[in-house]
Amino acid sequence: MKAITITQPWASLIALGEKQFETRGWSTSYRGKIAIHAGKKVNEEAFEDFKAIFKRHGITSAKELLTGAVIATANLVECHKVTNEDHENDIAMTDGPKISGQEYRVGDYSPNRYAWELDSVQHLPKPIPAKGKLSLWEWEE
Repeated sequence: MKAITITQPWASLIALGEKQFETRGWSTSYRGKIAIHAGKKVNEEAFEDFKAIFKRHGITSAKELLTGAVIATANLVECHKVTNEDHENDIAMTDGPKISGQEYRVGDYSPNRYAWELDSVQHLPKPIPAKGKLSLWEWEE
């Protein structure tokens, strides 16, 4: 299965169903099942920004976030190019959907980046330790 390593807290936001688009500086033609791997790095400042979201899930500290493991699977359905953004109104325009609200706030929607649309996210009840890699990589379940 293809996998992508994502820095925390963004990996957990996806696993918890709070983030449907992963933003990247590059596109992919791959579509299909993808493993969400939580990298070893935790951006504690970002965790503080999203603390209210995590609190709804019973997570009160960045130290509680899992690292170095596959924590979810999803279906990568599309890759949309970001064409414009409106910071004041929390809106990003893509060549597909308009992204706004919380979804906008949990991503980097700078023009010419890409919003990878995910659906059918399945949070794994037990994380599976794995070493992450750059780009898309093959993960053996």
